[in-house]
Amino acid sequence: MLKYIIKRILVAIPVLIGITIIDFLIMTMVGSPLELLQGPRVSQAAIETKRIALGLNKPVYVQYWIWLTNLLQGNMGYSMKSFQPVSQMIKTYIGPTLLLMSVSLFVSMLIAVPAGIYSAVHKYTPQDYTVVTLSFLGSSVPGFFLALVLIYIFTVRLGWLPSSGMYTLGAQKGALDVVRHMIMPVIVLATSMAGTNIRYIRSAMLEILRKDYLRTARAKGIGRFLVINKHALRNALIPVITVLGMHIPILFGGAIIIEQVFSWPGLGMMTMSAIISRDYPVIMGVCLMSAIVVLVANLLTDVIYALVDPTITY
Repeated sequence: MLKYIIKRILVAIPVLIGITIIDFLIMTMVGSPLELLQGPRVSQAAIETKRIALGLNKPVYVQYWIWLTNLLQGNMGYSMKSFQPVSQMIKTYIGPTLLLMSVSLFVSMLIAVPAGIYSAVHKYTPQDYTVVTLSFLGSSVPGFFLALVLIYIFTVRLGWLPSSGMYTLGAQKGALDVVRHMIMPVIVLATSMAGTNIRYIRSAMLEILRKDYLRTARAKGIGRFLVINKHALRNALIPVITVLGMHIPILFGGAIIIEQVFSWPGLGMMTMSAIISRDYPVIMGVCLMSAIVVLVANLLTDVIYALVDPTITY
């Protein structure tokens, strides 16, 4: 296992470098941040001075090499807008994003596992069709649309939940206040993931329930609850873990959009602000971190396979 993990990490290094090269090229094709400074009151000499100060007068490959050299020294650069260190900005904003992602992932599995098992056990019944229909609906509704619907119902009409931020302005910060602000973003993110996972769990359970060893377990007198939730579920989780590993990067991207809708103070707000102002160092920092999240999620998925199914060896 250790040799496998080390090998995967070594393979991930050139992959990360390749991703950063592609991101840097695409970013420079979009345009220069100096275009936002142009106006009747700004002279071309001032823009050229700014270009030289930011190093944008150098060829693209030289700019990338400078960025990569600084990165290897632990320096992700400084924001062109706020002049703060990019690493410090990411450290500040990543906490709320990870909190939102982890809670959404937990809630989605809390919904998907029982619903998927229930649907498989009651296959081709009205209950099964209801669960499957709801799962299709959950995965089909766009997140931003569901977010606006929830804001209209629970904030505008009922006034039960806050629609923006992580804390109530002017109030004492506390866990309960954070939970109230998290309810709607978590519902939006968890709904889409749960809808997809329910169908995967149902499909995996239907296949496992037809296996001979489960018939043997039933014949031995093992209770129905243990047969389904211990013997069948553990083997059914293998394809679900694959989907779960794919959901983590999707969740990371979806959280950025939902953070914008709910003004959640996470990486989404920082990323959108950097894109609008063409803040190259911040964009590259977020892209690098996103790539690392994807690679780590894939590695953890492969490692968890062995924990779920001891017959899997590397």
